[in-house]
Parts: sequence; structure tokens; C-alpha cells
Amino acid sequence: MNRSRWLIGDINNIWFEYDRQNDILYINFGYDIEDADESFLTENDIAIRIKNGKVVSITVFDFTKRIGLEV
Repeated sequence: MNRSRWLIGDINNIWFEYDRQNDILYINFGYDIEDADESFLTENDIAIRIKNGKVVSITVFDFTKRIGLEV
């Protein structure tokens, strides 16, 4: 499967959620993210969830470390 190019699910319904305790940022495109067709973990530990060939969510682990704000 070619993972070099994906379309975003629902650009009009983007919402973010940050889990401070676990330092995880969730980026969601649309509201139907629970039943993704597939998901995979990138080489830099970012989870991508796909439904009907479109990205429905991105999960960024160790978010504050990545942006240089680690406390």
C-alpha cells in the first residue's frame, strides 16, 4: 500500500485533544474516527488512522518533546 500520499477525511470538522498526563496530541478529521479501516505507526512514532482511503486521525506521541517544550 502506498502511504506516501493520503487525503484528509473531513477538513471542515478538525478537532484537537491533548492528553497532558501521557503527552499525546490527537488530531481528528471528522467525527467518525472510532471505526477506522486501518492504522499504522510511522517510523517516528506517529499513529495514522485511515477510513475509506482518507486520514481520519493522527496521534502524536511525546508531543511536548517534539516541539521543544518538555518540562
